[in-house]
Amino acid sequence: MSDISSVDRHRLKKEIDILKAKKGRGTELVSLYIPADKKLDDVMSQMRNEYSQAANIKSKRTRQNVLSALDTIKQMIKLITKVPDNGIVLFVGTISKGIQDRMEVYIVEPPEPLTTYRYRCDSEFMLEPIEALLDVSETYGLLVMDRREATIGLLKGKIVESVKRLTSGVPGKTRRGGQSAKRYEHIRELAAHEFFVRIGEHASDIFLNTPELKGVLIGGPGPTKDYFVKEEYLHHEIQNKILSVFDVSYTEEFGLHELVDNAAKTLQNLEVMKEKDLVQKFLSEVIKDNGLAAYGEKEVREHLQKGAVKILLISESMESVRVSVKCTSCDYTEEKVSKNLEVFEKKLGERPCPICNGLTLYVYEYKSSLDELSDLAESTNAEVEVISEETEEGQQLKAFGGIAAILRFRP
Repeated sequence: MSDISSVDRHRLKKEIDILKAKKGRGTELVSLYIPADKKLDDVMSQMRNEYSQAANIKSKRTRQNVLSALDTIKQMIKLITKVPDNGIVLFVGTISKGIQDRMEVYIVEPPEPLTTYRYRCDSEFMLEPIEALLDVSETYGLLVMDRREATIGLLKGKIVESVKRLTSGVPGKTRRGGQSAKRYEHIRELAAHEFFVRIGEHASDIFLNTPELKGVLIGGPGPTKDYFVKEEYLHHEIQNKILSVFDVSYTEEFGLHELVDNAAKTLQNLEVMKEKDLVQKFLSEVIKDNGLAAYGEKEVREHLQKGAVKILLISESMESVRVSVKCTSCDYTEEKVSKNLEVFEKKLGERPCPICNGLTLYVYEYKSSLDELSDLAESTNAEVEVISEETEEGQQLKAFGGIAAILRFRP
C-alpha cells in the first residue's frame, strides 16, 4: 500500500466522486495522464496534433469546446516546470449545467507513480487509471477450520469478506471397542484427510487467483489447524505465504473476524488495525475521570484552536461542504452548507438567481468540513485520521457525532 495518509486518500476519493458526476454534452471532456518520465515537449506536440484534428469536428459547439479544452491544457503545460514524481493528471472540459455550460479544470497528483501516458476525449472523464491507484493492494487470505467445517475469506484493506464455507462428512467418535474402534478411527482419519484435501484445493484456488496476495492467516480451535499446516495441504506457493497460525473459537464467518483481531500484531501496519487501536484509545479515555478525550464538532474545534489535540479522528460520514455561490450575470453571492456537493450543484443549476432571475448560479469555491478541521489540526501538529464508516470502529465513532479527539492535555 502506498504511504498516502487517510486524509489524502479520502480527499482523492471525494474528488473522484465529484469528477464522476461531471458530464459533457458531447465528446468534449479531456483526460490527460502524464507520468514523471514523460517529456513535456512530446506532450505539447501531441496536444497540437489533437488541436488540428479537433478543428475537423462537425458539431460547432463540440468543436469549440474541445479546442478550448486543448488551449487550456497547452497553457497549463507551459506553466509546469517539472512533472511531480508521481506524475500529474489533468481533467479539462466544458461541463453541462442545464442551459448553462462552463469550462472546468481539475489537477490531480496521484498517490502512486503513473506508469502509462494516456490521453482521451470523451463525454466523461477517464477515471479508471487513478481509481486503480487508490485500490487497496494489500490483501490477505483467511482460513478458519476444524474437522467439521471451514470458512475461507479475504481481508481487503479494512473489509473482511467471507468467500467459501465447507462442511465435512467426518463421522463422530464411536464408543465401540476392539477391532471396531480401530476400524472406525481409520474411517474417521481417512474422511478427515479427504476434507483437508478439499479445504486445501478450495483455499489454494481462491488465494492463487487473488491479485497481490500479501500473506495467509490460519486459525481454528484445537490442534487441527496446526496439523493442516504441518502436512502442507495447501499449494506450495500459498504454503510459503502463511504468516502465522492462531487459536480462534469459531470456524464460520465470525471466526474470520476473530482471526483478524487475534492477528493484530502480525497485521499491525494494516490500516484496519490502526483504526481499531486509535478508536480503542479514544474510548479508554472517554470512560476515565477527566480523561484525555473530546468529541462533537464544537468541543473538538475549541480544543484544536487551543492546540490541545494530539490525534483528530473524523468519520467519513460526518463530512459537509461549505459552498460559495456566484451569479455570472449579476453581483449576487451566497454561502451554503451541504452534505453532498454533486446534489447541491445539480439543484443549483435549476434554481434562478434571486436578483436577475437567470439560471446563472454556479459554485465558484467550496471547502469541506474535513479539510477545514484537518488544516486546523495540521497547523498545531496534530495527527489526523479519517475513520471508514464501513468498519465497527467507524460505527462507534458515529455514536460520538462522527468527530473525536485524543488530547495532549486538558485545557
